[in-house]
This record gives sequence, structure tokens and C-alpha cells, in this order.
Amino acid sequence: MPVCPRSHAPARVNMVDPDEIAKLCYERFQQLPRRGKPEPGREWTLLAAVLRITRRANSDTVEKEVVSLGTGTKCIGQTAMSPSGEILNDSHAEVIARRGCVRYLIQELHRAVSGGGSAVFCQAEEQGKWRLHPGVSFLFFTSHTPCGDAAIITMTGSQSQPCPPVTPAHSPEEERGRGDLKRKDEESSQVKSIKRPRQEEPETAETHLEDRGERRQSFLSKSCEDPPQPAEERVERRSPPDSPGLCPQVTDVHRTGAKCVSGGPADPLLPGEGYHWTGLLRVKPGRGEPTLSLSCSDKLARWGVLGFQGALLSLYLQEALYYSTVVVGGVPYSQEAMTRALVTRCSCVSALPAGFSVCPPKLLQSSLEFPFSQAQTELHHQAGQGRISPCGAAISWCNVPEQPLDVTANGYKHGVTRKALGTAKARSLLCKLELFHSFLSLVAATEPAALPPPLRGAELLTYWDYKQAAQSYQQAWQQLLSQAFPLWPRTDRGLLLFH
Repeated sequence: MPVCPRSHAPARVNMVDPDEIAKLCYERFQQLPRRGKPEPGREWTLLAAVLRITRRANSDTVEKEVVSLGTGTKCIGQTAMSPSGEILNDSHAEVIARRGCVRYLIQELHRAVSGGGSAVFCQAEEQGKWRLHPGVSFLFFTSHTPCGDAAIITMTGSQSQPCPPVTPAHSPEEERGRGDLKRKDEESSQVKSIKRPRQEEPETAETHLEDRGERRQSFLSKSCEDPPQPAEERVERRSPPDSPGLCPQVTDVHRTGAKCVSGGPADPLLPGEGYHWTGLLRVKPGRGEPTLSLSCSDKLARWGVLGFQGALLSLYLQEALYYSTVVVGGVPYSQEAMTRALVTRCSCVSALPAGFSVCPPKLLQSSLEFPFSQAQTELHHQAGQGRISPCGAAISWCNVPEQPLDVTANGYKHGVTRKALGTAKARSLLCKLELFHSFLSLVAATEPAALPPPLRGAELLTYWDYKQAAQSYQQAWQQLLSQAFPLWPRTDRGLLLFH
């Protein structure tokens, strides 16, 4: 198994104070404009962020800077997937934060190739390649336990779910952000019929439906871990109360809204702790329809092997980028479940190409709760405010000079009109098409002699072409699929041919 290359990115884990990290992220959120934020006492949301950690040479000084922040709870469904790449498919906070970080990294690489100097990258030994400055690393913060496998933990008392299931919206409040509430019902219904939710497809090869049967039969033999077990077999039960006249206390687990992927085991749905299997890939629920968007637990596990930079940026990087640490806010939390979901499932992956490794993050928890969490919103809810609901908008902020703020709803720019649909004005800066265009700008800014080898003289036109040119990334992805995640849903190539 390749050893995780820590030489260029080791802000020491003992230098990370999880409460300090949470405070920095919450303060960054408070500094943002009100647009897209939840209505206090009535709406809640989730927050995630990426921080750049810089440890100065010959010094104990460690600088911590939020470079990307995201909020959001929504995910849109499979049937509305777009071949144009214009829709922001997955608006969970973790995904928003990571995609905003990709915007930031593209900007930093643009500075590096233009000779302007970058706080993140320096030239690597390989021609046309870049690596992190010594002492620079990245940390991931999430205000909540990631949905999916990491969220299947024992409940105590009257706890609410750490990452509540996404349910179909039945009201304008659930369907849009606060700014959209002023629209007429007739107009909103028309816009919603056009703004059909798109789901985020994995960055991988085309769908092979004929392989489903083979993957179904080989699931248990190919998985890194032992066959999945019901949660009740993995969590120690609490003893019933001894007081006479009291019914025994039923131990339950937090129930994730993410559903087991097709072709593998399904949840037993037994009472209490036997409701879920653990250790399985799960897809997020859409607005009443299935999606192909994997849970945040699964995506974080994947980033621990492939890196969080994605296929396109891997063309410019000598080594994949990994989060050194993942910090979770003050919510119901299980170190065992986090380790199982983010680390153990991929721990046996081997035969990865140069530049990739199994690189699990250090897992920490803060005691500080996000002020706009569901629990805090319920605590401050007042009579007459209407029922509590998740905020319909998603916010992205990243440390770039142009348009750092991007607020979306239903996969489009927040407040977009019907007339603007299909134009650049309606697109989120985080959608696949916009990030691809930003990457093409980076390529155009790079001197031909300084281009990464796969981009020299190659006839690359579409998003698919550029992704496939990242051969080492695709090789690593295939190893991860075959050894750990054989049931990860594939995407039709036809949805990736935009340019």
C-alpha cells in the first residue's frame, strides 16, 4: 500500500484545536451578507468549510484561514440530470465547500502558472506539475455528522438526527430560500417545473448497466471490510432502567435519509438499532425521487484515496490533495462510526498509481454547535413563526477575487427568473460547466511548454475528454471501485460531453 505523502503538508495534528476551527468557520459565516441565510428561529441549515493550514518553517506559528465555506441541505434527483453540466446537482454543505475549494485551487494555480506567486503551490520536480508549499495542508470542517454511514450512531435521550433526512418539499418555504417567498404561487410553480432538480454524477466513466449483475454478485468478495452488519450488532445496548413501573428504554440509532445503493444489501428496517446496515454505500434522497448522488460519508471516504482536487486539477498536480484533518461540530457524534465510514472502508485499497495513496484524515470533534443547526433553530423557535424547515438556499463563499459569493436554490442561481434559464446568469459558479470553463482558462494561461504532459498536443474538446486525460486519476478511481466500492453508481458518458 502506498504511504500517505505527508512531507509537503503536515500542519501538526496536535496544533489543531477543534473549537478554534469551529469558531473560525462560524465567524466567517456571520460575516457573509444575509442573502441565502436561514430565517432565525424558523429555518435551519448545515455548514461546512475548508481551511488552509500554514506552518512556517523553523517556527511554531500556524496560520489558519477559511478558504471555502458552504451551506445547504438539498439534493436533486436522477431524472433531471442535465447533459449540459449547467445544474448544481448536490447542494449538501460538504459538497458546496469542496467545490468552492476547487474554485480557489484553480485560482491559485492560475497565479502560479502566470508567475504571480501562489500561497499554495510551488513547482514540482515533474515538468508541468505543481505541489503544495512545504508546511501547507488543508483541513475540512463540518458543523454536523456527514449524512450516510457516519450518521448511523446510537441515540441518547431525545436527540434529533445530526443530519436529518431530506424530504420532498410541499411548500414554497421548503422549495426556495427566503428571497423567493415573495413570488406568486403561479410563478413559482412555473419556475419549479423548469428548474427540475439535477443530481450530481460521480466523476467517473459511463454507466454500464450490463455490469450491475456482476457487481451485485461480487459485492461482498470485493469489499474492503467484512460483510455489513446491522447497527444493533455493532453498538453496545444500554441496560433497561431498574425503576419499578417503568418500561424498558428502547435503544435506537440515528436514521440517515440516505438509501443503500442498488445492487447490494438493503436496510433491514427492524425496530431500534436493527434499522440500518452499517458500512454500505448510500445515495442521498431527492425531492421524492431517487438520485445517484452518494452520501457525504461516501464522498469523504473517496476523497481520502483520490484526493479532493478532482480529475481535472490532478493533471496539474504531482500528488493528490488530501485533508489532513476532519473536524465535526458540536452534534451527536461517534468516533467509531466516523472511523468506519471515512477510514476503514478504504483502508485495504492498494496498487494505486504514483501520486495517490490511502490518506485517512485525523478525526476530531468540537464542542461548539452551529447557531443555525436544527437543534438551535428548534430551541429559538417562537409561536407564530410557522413550522420549522430546512433553508431552501445554498451559500458558497470562497477566497477568490471575482464573485466569491454564490447563492443557489434548486441547482440554479438564487432568485433566477424564468427568462434567464438556460443562460450564464442562471448558472451557479460551482456547476460542472462553470468549473470546467475556469479550468480551461487555467490551461489557456499556461505557456505551451509548461503544460502538463497529457495536455500537450492532445485534441481534447469535451469535459469527458479532459477527465479521461487524467490517466493516473482514472487508474486510482478504478482501483478504488474494484477494491472497495464496486457498487458506486456510474454515469452515462452522454451527460459529460459538454464543452
